[in-house]
Amino acid sequence: MSLKRLVRAAAFFTATALTASLGLAAGASAAAIGDAPATGALQIWIGGAEGDKLPAFLADFEKANPDLKVQITQIPSEQFDAKLLTAIAAGTVPDIVRLYSQSQASLMATDAFAPVPEGLVKADDFFASAYETNVRDGVAYGVPWDAYATMFQYRKDLAEKAGLSAPKTWEELKTFAKAMKDQGATWGFSADVGYDIYNAQGLNEFAYQAGGGFLSADRKQWTINSEANIKALEFWGSLFTEGLASPDGPKFLDTVPWFTSGEIASKDIGPWFEGWLVQANGQDWVTAKLATAPMPAGPAGSFSALGSGSLAVLKDGKNPDAAWKLVRYLTQPDTQLAWYKAFGSLPAVKAAWNDPAIAGNPLLDAERQALQTAVDIPQVTTWNQVGTYMGQQMELVARGQATAKQVLDDVQAFAESAGLGK
Repeated sequence: MSLKRLVRAAAFFTATALTASLGLAAGASAAAIGDAPATGALQIWIGGAEGDKLPAFLADFEKANPDLKVQITQIPSEQFDAKLLTAIAAGTVPDIVRLYSQSQASLMATDAFAPVPEGLVKADDFFASAYETNVRDGVAYGVPWDAYATMFQYRKDLAEKAGLSAPKTWEELKTFAKAMKDQGATWGFSADVGYDIYNAQGLNEFAYQAGGGFLSADRKQWTINSEANIKALEFWGSLFTEGLASPDGPKFLDTVPWFTSGEIASKDIGPWFEGWLVQANGQDWVTAKLATAPMPAGPAGSFSALGSGSLAVLKDGKNPDAAWKLVRYLTQPDTQLAWYKAFGSLPAVKAAWNDPAIAGNPLLDAERQALQTAVDIPQVTTWNQVGTYMGQQMELVARGQATAKQVLDDVQAFAESAGLGK
């Protein structure tokens, strides 16, 4: 996963609806892919840091397919979507790409991607919310490669001094944050303050915790200014206005030094945080001072923000057979685990989580739990516009310059003017 996507880090259906959707996805698909070795040239486009590790990682795949020549093009993350859209328009696409959930809906709306072949993978093998990001009108057009969800991560040493365990509810979160300040932290909690689309992604999880969401259940209407969503933004804003979190920092790349120094005592953040802290402070420091837990629950329960990356094959690619064989290879449990060890991206395939490399890390217990109920951003093509505007307006609430209702009424009107796209 690229650094940009990792560090900044949809309607979530009921279990019945989701199961039905996944079932349709499995049934309405292309012809099956055989087991013969792949041949020819295979063009892969990938954004960010994964491209550095992928060539060596695919050595075993190439060995098993000796008549295949793999060609990897690494593209900076911030340029990836634009370059892919240009290639789609020109008809000069690669065979396979790695997509990110944040922009996946807009790219898939181009109708440039092939449906997942029959029997290539089993939907039930993946975390359901991650698989669902690839499904449009009952058909899957991609397969999850990795997945993560945000967790509540906190200074265990300060909590132990205060005699507190991880907060389980919104009310307990405020009590916890106040106690952390009493233990010397400048701020008891830290929320995202980029005031951009990732703020909106963060609010999405609070909205679900409140029993809301940004889209209607049928995904046909924006419901941004619903009563539940207003309550969610009110709670989020109160963390700032009550002095429990700073509206000015840390910016995301400053989180490690702020957390290390005790300037912040807890954070809503993804599983990569552990690795960053190990790099900065060493494993002994992390073992003594870091703990993780599911996100504190609102009135409707505990939900986390989903992040994922999927593999997708282009309709106009020259070697779809080899492309799908690579997808199948990369989503096997053993391969998923090997990629985790090589790069650190957490598997989207549930079975890979049973290996001691993951199951033996207690800091990932909360991550496994969070992925069961993680919620994605609205998978509509106008989300980038709407989410960016929402994130910008959320700053007014954090600084006490507007009410949650005023902001969400404004964002609702903006969203309705933008529509849902294709």
